[in-house]
Amino acid sequence: MIDVVVVGGGPTGLMLACELRLHGVEVVVLERLEAPTGESRGQGLHARSVEVMDQRGLLKRFRAVSREFRAGGLFAGVAKEWPEGMDTSHPYGLATPQPVTEELLWERAEELGAQLRRGREVVGLAQDEQGVDVELADGSRLRARWLVGCDGGRSTVRKLAGVAFPGEPATAETLLGQMSAAADPERIAEVVAEVRRTELRFGLHPEGDGGYRVIVPAEGVSEDRAAPTMEEFRERLRAVAGTDFGVHSPRWLSRFGDATRQAERYRVGRVLLAGDAAHIHPPTGGQGLNLGVQDAFNLGWKLAAEVAGWAPADLLDSYQAERHPVGAGVLANTRAQFTLLGTSAGAVALRELFARLMDFPDVNRHITGLITAVDVRYDLGPGPELLGRRLRDLPLAEGRLFERMHAGRGLLLDRTGKLSVEGWADRVDLLVDDCPELDAPAVLLRPDGHVGWVAGDGAPDVASALERWFGAPRPAPRR
Repeated sequence: MIDVVVVGGGPTGLMLACELRLHGVEVVVLERLEAPTGESRGQGLHARSVEVMDQRGLLKRFRAVSREFRAGGLFAGVAKEWPEGMDTSHPYGLATPQPVTEELLWERAEELGAQLRRGREVVGLAQDEQGVDVELADGSRLRARWLVGCDGGRSTVRKLAGVAFPGEPATAETLLGQMSAAADPERIAEVVAEVRRTELRFGLHPEGDGGYRVIVPAEGVSEDRAAPTMEEFRERLRAVAGTDFGVHSPRWLSRFGDATRQAERYRVGRVLLAGDAAHIHPPTGGQGLNLGVQDAFNLGWKLAAEVAGWAPADLLDSYQAERHPVGAGVLANTRAQFTLLGTSAGAVALRELFARLMDFPDVNRHITGLITAVDVRYDLGPGPELLGRRLRDLPLAEGRLFERMHAGRGLLLDRTGKLSVEGWADRVDLLVDDCPELDAPAVLLRPDGHVGWVAGDGAPDVASALERWFGAPRPAPRR
């Protein structure tokens, strides 16, 4: 029996495979496609995802193939200067095409020992108290202790598990693709600048290979969501911009709508959902890929603990409790952004007002924290503001904090030198360091970097916190 089958080899599924393998969990990733499509909907990593990659020792790989950008807001196309005072040691994003992100995570998952199987389509599943039976299109079957659906907005796993997907249907669609253009680049830039004064769902953005990433509003909402044709692109470009720019030679073509839907449950027995399988929304603000990667980062260590047998009773259910509200927040802010992207006089006026509000530093900080997920704080009960937040990278006497988290273990950061992880040393590292930038005597970091306990008056003792997040202690060896 396989420990975990992950359905879907996109960024979410591959990130989850990496996290599980850090803990020695046997993982098989099933990807329906025989080969990568090259399609790039996700365009990069926001600050929180940059932190995630740094925490796992992957940031150097991403920086080598990415362009750094630093912009505040990015809400409905309103970009401002990066705000001062953001709680991150990585105040930037990385422009990384989705195929490159997938390639890097695929490479890392293989290094860690995950089994990646392409051309494997799931068509059926059945679960019992011990595991999940998975039926594939070629007639073969697998059995796993756990199954995670990371298979996109039309998730087969979600449907087979009977999970409802309520929300708002699409009212508008946008065409997106990569192609060449015969028109003069300067002329293209002039027309794009003029059209984008009122229509922000439009653009021809130069790509490094000489092509363009083209985005243009569709005429209506399609019934079958089939990929658009080049002629549809040309017609819509002429309707919106007065010219089709001589577009030709498409690399890939797609469409997306403004539907917002969220799975009622992220877990049904031994079946879980993550990424677009759990939530869909417009790509405004570039949050989708990041949201999925961060779902996987939250789920990975918890599911690994369940497989290893040391997970506290409610640890795996905390995945739903923590990530469902985050997903709901992204759905809400993308609805608001899509409204601001409208072309009516009211929408344009509202966007202009919003842009002026973004000039206030507090507003810019709030919106930037929202889009980048830097401000995500899980509700872990009463306690100081630091409780439930992820801790930024901090300088240590030797090195820095994120360098100590590459293995995906818990970490007790102790400034007092009086604490111990005896009984949990197989799951949690102890780091005694003065760490002057830490505004607490000690903190317990979960493997996802969020603070699970803060020392102080009225706080439970560290042993209680260790047991809450890392299960019962192992008995001391007999002497």
